[in-house]
Amino acid sequence: MIRETIILNSKEQQRGQVLPRVQARRLTARAAAMLLGLSLRHVRRLLAGLRQKGLAALAHGNRGRPSFRHVSETVRARVLTLARTRYRGCIDCHFTQLLAEREGICLSRPTVHRLLRAAGIGSPRTRRPPRHRRRRERMPQTGLLIQLDGSHHPWLEDRGPRLVLLAAIDDATGRVLGAVFRRQEDTHGYFLLLRHLFRRFGLPAAVFTDRHGIFRPDPRTPLTLDEQLRGVPRETQVGRALSELGIKWIGAHSPQAKGRIERLFGTFQDRLVIELRLAQASTLAEAARVLARFLPRYNARFAHAPAHAAAAWRPAPTPADLDAICCFKYRRTVHHDNTIQLDGTLGISYLGQRIAAKRLPTTHRPPQRLQDRFSGPIPTPDAPLATLAAPPSREPQIPPPNHPWRRTFLTSARRKQLRAQNVTDSLST
Repeated sequence: MIRETIILNSKEQQRGQVLPRVQARRLTARAAAMLLGLSLRHVRRLLAGLRQKGLAALAHGNRGRPSFRHVSETVRARVLTLARTRYRGCIDCHFTQLLAEREGICLSRPTVHRLLRAAGIGSPRTRRPPRHRRRRERMPQTGLLIQLDGSHHPWLEDRGPRLVLLAAIDDATGRVLGAVFRRQEDTHGYFLLLRHLFRRFGLPAAVFTDRHGIFRPDPRTPLTLDEQLRGVPRETQVGRALSELGIKWIGAHSPQAKGRIERLFGTFQDRLVIELRLAQASTLAEAARVLARFLPRYNARFAHAPAHAAAAWRPAPTPADLDAICCFKYRRTVHHDNTIQLDGTLGISYLGQRIAAKRLPTTHRPPQRLQDRFSGPIPTPDAPLATLAAPPSREPQIPPPNHPWRRTFLTSARRKQLRAQNVTDSLST
């Protein structure tokens, strides 16, 4: 005879005390259902099992059996190995998605969370405490407000140079409208981003950025004489382009004010860094290709519909006019020989009108300045005198006899003196 030990929990022990009384007709089944908190039907089911199997019928049927959702030791070991090696630094949600997309391991996020915490692998991001501030409501339409910013982060980790990611996000939908990797946060990068955005979507009503010197002059810089006479400080290249396009610039006084793009960069620093690592991107061009594949998947997952379906984008100018606005413009002084010096392929305009111009041949020599008359380097206070080249020697030039310089020019006083001398000589004779 085989004996089996059955251990009942407290709930099952309570049922073992009440149900035998129903069998002994000392308690009704309805009263037992009220005492146990069960339905009358379930009490009758338990009584039938109790008559057939005894107290063993009160134990749960799955006791001692592995769970249907049990993770095998092989899968558990593989998940922990991937979390420590290939996908290190991933947050739980992103790691769960990568396991399903790349490794074919379909687990729920709570299961992954439980496996990682049991193995002592913590999340790279800790939960932030609740804030007392309330987030600003989103704009109701797309194109009313876009946020621009740059993120300085080791995107390529130790595989390549340190890059800066410039991005634009729509405030109404959270959609990333465009992004570009640059060596540094510069005006040229923002022009590339803006031209791509304007050509694809149109002109927004306003742009929300920080108070970087790319968007507005540093208020600590003293005004020049020309700026003091005009009464306004000079505009930056990006600020001038936005003004010409009729786009209002709004400057944030704190990072929390433009929190949507700040949270975007936080998500990118979790997910995009992993994507760049998996692609083994080590150059700017490779990072740009990974970014082009990453943005559509990000927008499909995180962007949402606006409150109003009607878009607020304005039609953009023609590509030629847009290139003429989103460019570098500088003031130049015209020399006495009607020439100007250019540093690159630039256009010349006066009072808003384009002026036709042509590049002079390289044999043309502009007027020399004083420091250019030396054949050697420009003198500096620290340079020794022996290193300075002597001025070019000149041969004396003798003017011809009919040269105007050989004419005698008499002053009025000399003429009076000669006239008086002539009068005296005539009297004496």
